[in-house]
Amino acid sequence: MAAWDGKSKGSKSGYSFFVFILRTFGVWPTYVVLYPAACYFFIQPNQAWKSIYSFLRTKVGLSPWKAFTGVYKNFYIFGQTLVDRVIVMAGYGKFTFTFDGEENLIRMVEEGAGGLLISAHLGNWEIAGHLLYRVKAKINVVMFEGEHEKVKEYMDRVKGEKNLNIIAIKEDLSHLYAINDAFERKELVCMHGDRFLPGARTIEVPFLGEPACFPSGPLLMAAKYKVPVSFVFAMKEHASHYYFSATKGVVYTYDRDKNKQAEQLKQTVGMFVQLIEKNIKKYPYQWFNYYNFWQTGK
Repeated sequence: MAAWDGKSKGSKSGYSFFVFILRTFGVWPTYVVLYPAACYFFIQPNQAWKSIYSFLRTKVGLSPWKAFTGVYKNFYIFGQTLVDRVIVMAGYGKFTFTFDGEENLIRMVEEGAGGLLISAHLGNWEIAGHLLYRVKAKINVVMFEGEHEKVKEYMDRVKGEKNLNIIAIKEDLSHLYAINDAFERKELVCMHGDRFLPGARTIEVPFLGEPACFPSGPLLMAAKYKVPVSFVFAMKEHASHYYFSATKGVVYTYDRDKNKQAEQLKQTVGMFVQLIEKNIKKYPYQWFNYYNFWQTGK
């Protein structure tokens, strides 16, 4: 299975520091502070460094030097996305956006059936979730907090969008009931579709030339409640501009026969993976899975 331990990075003090810089000096000085912060992580040859270098070298196909410098670019852009999350939620600055497929989400809301929006740790999912206020619907964003509950508490205090509800993934599986309740209320649920914890149901599909596992639970849950599924991404194009895309909402059905169901799930996950690959080719430094994603050991 993918070697992700379910633990999110960052701390309450880290968010507090960047919010202080934002409030005191503005957006651009905050980006400047990110340079030494990214350098600090870049000079540490840890698992995150090795994973991103390997990704850029073997999956994206960059030269050794471009992959080496690309690790720093990845860390810096990741820092920007964290700051951007605070900026958008707390209203400390302005961004511009290009919307591609927003009408698909509006149609889902108008049809009144709710829906499941699936993205990946690629680009800035938190901004994608926040932007959904434009579709005028209650949004439930599913996040795994691990041991960093205090980070969520802090972000809850600075966010300004009351129509955004955070569903925390917990070990007692209480988040499943919260997701079920949201579907029952015909609301939108947003979650990642590229990570999973040990014991979760997965589907193995080709991804950038090598087999990789993706969770099948979100798709099966959407099929159970007969809600449409849309694949959503928000990619950072430059400092203050994002490209937001959403596919047409589709209600998927899966056979009860396990073999047939597996084939059907592979087809759906395959479409999701193709979109991830397309975005990676255009934005190679915005892949933020800091572990060996292709470790599919049984």
